[in-house]
Amino acid sequence: MTDTQTQSKQLYRFLLVAGIVIVAFNLRPAITSVGPLIGIIRDDIGLSNWSAGILTSLPLVAFAVMSPAAPKLGNRYSNERMLLAGLVLLFVGIAVRSISVIALLFIGTLCVGLGIAMLNVLLPGVIKEKFPAKVGLMTSIYSTAMGIFAASASGLSIPFAQGLDLGWQLSLLIWATPAVLGMIVWIYLLKKDTSRDDTDMTYVSVSDNRMWQSPLAWQVACYMGLQSFLFYVTISWLPEILHDNGLTMAMSGWMLSFAQFVGLPASFIVPVVADKLKSQRRIVIVMGVCALGGYGGLLIGESITVMVISTILIGVTLSGMFALALTFLGMRARNARHAAELSGMAQAFGYTLAAVGPMFIGYLYDMTHFWTVPLITLIAVSILVMAFGMGAGRDRYVLD
Repeated sequence: MTDTQTQSKQLYRFLLVAGIVIVAFNLRPAITSVGPLIGIIRDDIGLSNWSAGILTSLPLVAFAVMSPAAPKLGNRYSNERMLLAGLVLLFVGIAVRSISVIALLFIGTLCVGLGIAMLNVLLPGVIKEKFPAKVGLMTSIYSTAMGIFAASASGLSIPFAQGLDLGWQLSLLIWATPAVLGMIVWIYLLKKDTSRDDTDMTYVSVSDNRMWQSPLAWQVACYMGLQSFLFYVTISWLPEILHDNGLTMAMSGWMLSFAQFVGLPASFIVPVVADKLKSQRRIVIVMGVCALGGYGGLLIGESITVMVISTILIGVTLSGMFALALTFLGMRARNARHAAELSGMAQAFGYTLAAVGPMFIGYLYDMTHFWTVPLITLIAVSILVMAFGMGAGRDRYVLD
């Protein structure tokens, strides 16, 4: 191999890693940037609270619809091409959503969800294909990148909109930048990729309905769905709850960002600990207690100290529960085929359930004009997460 070929291969590998990281940058900011701005958008356009909640729920509906379809598209056209298509769809969605027209706001939001869903489902397949010996390392890298940008988007939305006087439209449009960078990198990678397009894929089609008839699979799916319910409700409404408790909107946005940052260690620690245990029920209980403490704290106290402690507990809860849900997908399946079927079922059902969250909580607030009933609902959902987690955490396999 000549020096030129070696340098070209090294450049390709470097840009491949960069491309994966940039895709990870795009997985959450387009959603997490909306939460702190949702009150401003609601007042500017004239939405009710429940309809404003659709801005967070629509992407989840798209996740539920696209998750089973994305692997089939990846199999047919290659994961790399569909990653590029997802980035293009995400960019178009962010751009359209930033126009102050109600119809375009919702259409753009739907496109954002479809684009992110495609990226979210196919990225692990690309990692397994391109870095078969370093799946854990690459997954850690992209998970960290995803978490950092998700938290940053929450914290910077209000400073962009009000501090820099950009308004909510440009504040949201800024997060199209990573999509543009990703498109540039992946266009180059597609041109330089010499691997076959018909490479065997990790994802497989479901051959029967046995997974949907498995009680354990339903427990895993409900655990994933209910923890997603908590996550997306929190992303949507925590800033408004904290603002009603006396914080400024800017501080409320940073508190949401803080919750995501403080949860990053849990997202690493929980899978490692879970892998060493035959039963994950103790982790389920710890995460559940954190959830009850976090949402319960917001219910009973309005002091700065209580709000900070509650936010920390909520941050640990959301990151830890999500990591544990992903871990269940692999640990409760005997082989890759069952894991893929369980993942498809859990994500399709889970995101459908999660999509109801922001709208339902917004509706409860519209009906009562206080956050008491919505917070009691979140506490009840936390108890349900624990109940289904106790079932999903057993040392058993689906389809056995």
